Amino acid sequence: MHRIFKRLQKITLILFLLSSTILFAQNVNLKFIETSDVHGAILPYDLVNDTTMNSSLAQVYTYVEKERQKKDQHVILMDAGDILQGDPLVYYYNYEDTSSKHIYAEAMNFMKYDVATVGNHDIETGHNVYDKFRTELNFPWLAANAINIETGKPYFQPYFIIEKDGIKIAILGMITPAIPNWLPEKIWKGIEFEDMIETAKKWVKIINEKEKPDLLIGLFHSGVDYTYGGQTKDSYRNENASRLVAEQVPGFDIVFVGHDHAGWNFKTVNVNGDSVLIVGPKARARTISVANVSMNYNSNLHKWEKEYIAGETIQTSDYEPDAGFMKNFKSQLDIVSRYVSKPLGIIDKTLSAKESLFGPSLFVDLIQTFQLATTDADVSLASPLSFSAEIDSGEIYVGDMFKLYRYENFLYTISLTGKEIKDYLEFSFGNWFNQMSSSNDHLLNFKKDENGNLIYSGQNHSPRLAQVYYNFSSAAGINYTVDVTKPAGERVNVTSSSDGTPFDLVKAYKVAINSYRGNGGGGHLTRGANIDKSELAKRIITSTDKDLRYYMMKWIEKKKVITPQIIGNWKIIPEDWWKKGKEKDYKLLFGNSAE
Repeated sequence: MHRIFKRLQKITLILFLLSSTILFAQNVNLKFIETSDVHGAILPYDLVNDTTMNSSLAQVYTYVEKERQKKDQHVILMDAGDILQGDPLVYYYNYEDTSSKHIYAEAMNFMKYDVATVGNHDIETGHNVYDKFRTELNFPWLAANAINIETGKPYFQPYFIIEKDGIKIAILGMITPAIPNWLPEKIWKGIEFEDMIETAKKWVKIINEKEKPDLLIGLFHSGVDYTYGGQTKDSYRNENASRLVAEQVPGFDIVFVGHDHAGWNFKTVNVNGDSVLIVGPKARARTISVANVSMNYNSNLHKWEKEYIAGETIQTSDYEPDAGFMKNFKSQLDIVSRYVSKPLGIIDKTLSAKESLFGPSLFVDLIQTFQLATTDADVSLASPLSFSAEIDSGEIYVGDMFKLYRYENFLYTISLTGKEIKDYLEFSFGNWFNQMSSSNDHLLNFKKDENGNLIYSGQNHSPRLAQVYYNFSSAAGINYTVDVTKPAGERVNVTSSSDGTPFDLVKAYKVAINSYRGNGGGGHLTRGANIDKSELAKRIITSTDKDLRYYMMKWIEKKKVITPQIIGNWKIIPEDWWKKGKEKDYKLLFGNSAE
């Protein structure tokens, strides 16, 4: 009997030790899934061009559900902002149907997102939209550096804690602080956007002291290249500070990024010598960024330790849209399909954005004509907001307006002197065109390597422009030439106003301009015309209450028939060099000859 009792004791001890070992040698796998810059691509339909797409949240959901079914991991679904702009689906629920629950809130709730961060294009929709939207989400919408001026506290929730199998995960959200450079104050009134590095230092300390997390995650609507737009690592309130935060603020294990649409998956090292994974997806749900984390419990130290952290990029096109998701949002799709199919009037010429990259075009001059007709401005400044969109002649529909005018900018009338207008144009054409030394040179200013060879895009295998096309700004209301044989800063010769009066460098002119540019976007007014950023708001004479596209639609409806014309107020010289350079570069970018 005694022998049996001793044996039972031994077995009990062994079982206890085994159970303890199992408990304290516990391994937990975490899969963080990030979307960012989806820009309204909820469903795999291009409502503007009436075609299907191979990327959308419907496909993201298929991947997410597949991963959720795996029993050996926990899935955390996150988004890093810019969701409420860029597609008729979200535009309709931003501005047309403002009483229903927003379709994007419904989509994210359906997908069971855990957490998200606010993006600059979400703020662009205005207080009425994003203040309502945040109340419709079933999860936190973060932005620690967006500060409520009245309270001094974050306007949005700063961070969020998630626990999985005893592992405490802290997620800190931040938004790019450059919003005042692009958007009118009434859109973000009452909010101040603070420097990301300073904010991260503050909140990492708070989180570590209060929460003592096992993992610290950054979920930032900000890009990786901190030199973008001529900034440096020392630039205060840097637009793209995600990498700077990862490297300069110790504590982060993973930083999820957005805003730059570039697609990232790499590791860097912070000031303490610790490795930090940086990942971020491409826009419109073309890719999904994933961080796979394995955690082990150290029973001796009584803490969770990171066994490994690795990034992964998922191609959304590899997955079919989820049938349940598609069915759930069919009624909203039908509503918005009818909306974009509404005819506005007749346009009797085909418009191509491609032509606007090389000089005067019907595409941009239609915008210029509208801006001058809608305001009492003397001069209009406008850029192509599409790289290759076309609008066919015939009936023009609401959906076509998203090709013609891509963003929800307001229309300003501002005051600029003649010299400031000229300097603005010098800045634009200095970035836009190459300095040609012969007719065989490139017309456009392309990016080049250290050997002077063109740098090609890995995505579409065409040469990369030195400046983004939507910064190619030209003017109407004045007559001028652009001499591409001269260096940047010496190319523009303004001869007269369109009414025939001499152009006066000292005189103050009323200028029609979109709110992005009027608030300093692209640097044309700040770096080009040398107007201090703090002075720009004082230059605004009038502003529309709704976005520019809305007024364009009303203008077309009123006119009924639109006849686009080249205004003919500016040209590029020498003209034979321009024509030859245009033909050469058109083939490089688009593969066929310019008409």
